Amino acid sequence: MLKRITVKRLLITSSAIMALFLIYLIPSENTYHLKDIKQNLEYVNASAEMAEVYLLNKNDYLTRASVSVTTNKEDIGARATELLQYLILSSKMESKIPSGFKAYLPEGTEIQNVRMENGVLKVEMNEQVLDIDEKLEEKMVEGIVYTLTGIDGVDKVILYVNGSILTKLPKTKLNLPNTLDRSFGINKDYQITSYKDVKKVTVYYLDSFNDNYYYVPVTKYLNDSRDKISIIIDELTASSSYDTNLMSFLNSNTKLMSFNQSDDVLNLVFNSYIFDDVDTRSVLEEVIYTISLSVADNYDVKEVSFTVNDKEIYKSVLKTIE
Repeated sequence: MLKRITVKRLLITSSAIMALFLIYLIPSENTYHLKDIKQNLEYVNASAEMAEVYLLNKNDYLTRASVSVTTNKEDIGARATELLQYLILSSKMESKIPSGFKAYLPEGTEIQNVRMENGVLKVEMNEQVLDIDEKLEEKMVEGIVYTLTGIDGVDKVILYVNGSILTKLPKTKLNLPNTLDRSFGINKDYQITSYKDVKKVTVYYLDSFNDNYYYVPVTKYLNDSRDKISIIIDELTASSSYDTNLMSFLNSNTKLMSFNQSDDVLNLVFNSYIFDDVDTRSVLEEVIYTISLSVADNYDVKEVSFTVNDKEIYKSVLKTIE
């Protein structure tokens, strides 16, 4: 009796296993759908890449933030439109903004048309873009310009509102040049005591959110007759930056011994204090980036060479870090 029951159970179990095996072998309609979905997801992930936009941080500094983009690099108009969506409050990109950053273009801002003409990117928006707090009005222009000129091939921008070139901000009454580029400045800081030897220099500092460091450009207006690179290194080696919220990892004992520009390369000669570790002759990535990004905004060069004791220790290709 027990033997018959055991045999019966084995037959039932074997039949169930066989049925499941046949179901597995015969693909159902749902199986194909799941496969297609997986392939589509893989395709989207494969086509996405990172790009830089300028968003506000907790202290209302415009800051470099890395975001995901899917448009082709060669389609400048579509790429610019996608990046500008990150700057608009309550846009479809809001959920993709990295933690610690926020958009600033007013909700309802529409990017109506973006096109390249004669090397200039022309951007048309609706009037909602001007419905912004007065204290952020100039920063809005700075952020748009820095975001768009970060696109390969874009050096200049013209902004249109309702078909007319934006030449004056309605609340601050600030006059704007017809064509904008990075010379317009960003996060402006004025330290001018006279009209003599006024120099404009953009310096990149560091700030952090949840132990992640990111780069903050500050355009400084000051009375200083020195070359811009000397001012940059001096600012980055200062024992305390002009604002306690911003940082630099460049050792305060670091000295720029000399520099020269040869063709498209800016050669910088430092003392050994630029090293994070003298034994390994290593330099912090944050130091390389703050210097290189600052050079990119102030000099028309393609590379920055770092030298100590007549030996090149690093060469930064600016196109890869912008």
